[in-house]
Amino acid sequence: MAETFRAETRARAVDPCPQLFGGYGSMLEYPIARLHADARVTRLHVGTSEVMKVIVAESLGL
Repeated sequence: MAETFRAETRARAVDPCPQLFGGYGSMLEYPIARLHADARVTRLHVGTSEVMKVIVAESLGL
């Protein structure tokens, strides 16, 4: 549960940043672009949110 929450929260915080920073948000030399790329990889590593929510719900007996 914590992994899914962490990945989703990080994605929600970082997703608008490349648009906010413009061209700097897409150049990997800048920290914001690296953070965005890391957030996307974390989402893939944890698994899709829908699948993780189903797994958590089953473990809770829902």
